[in-house]
Amino acid sequence: MDLATKIEAILFWKGEPVSLKRLAFWLDVNEKEITPALDGLEKKLTDRGVALLRKDDEVALGTAPALAELMVTLTKEELAGELSKASLETLTIILYRGPVDKQEIDYIRGVNSGYTLRSLLIRGLVERLESPTARRTHLYKPTF
Repeated sequence: MDLATKIEAILFWKGEPVSLKRLAFWLDVNEKEITPALDGLEKKLTDRGVALLRKDDEVALGTAPALAELMVTLTKEELAGELSKASLETLTIILYRGPVDKQEIDYIRGVNSGYTLRSLLIRGLVERLESPTARRTHLYKPTF
């Protein structure tokens, strides 16, 4: 499998920006080899719904800029409705216990709270912080 395909898989899996240094470490290659692979991936994603986004020394997968208007419409639709019972329950846990990680929220609620947390993040009701103890987990706290 080529380097560009591996990078695409990593970026899809992470769902957030990744540094070039980190990609090189994970793929056991020189950082100089990452740039041409990213160029190839960017070409491969042309005229698709997903685009390679670059900022400084970080890259991520995101929605293609040509679809921005559609994404705005979908976001407005999602924000227009009232908070569901699940959202209120999750927000209450974050308000009382925050900052709290997703695992604890899931344990208290007894169900997966991923979609609910995403909805609260989009609405700007909670924010996600890096956990000081574990790299792959995040803490959620209410916004100001």
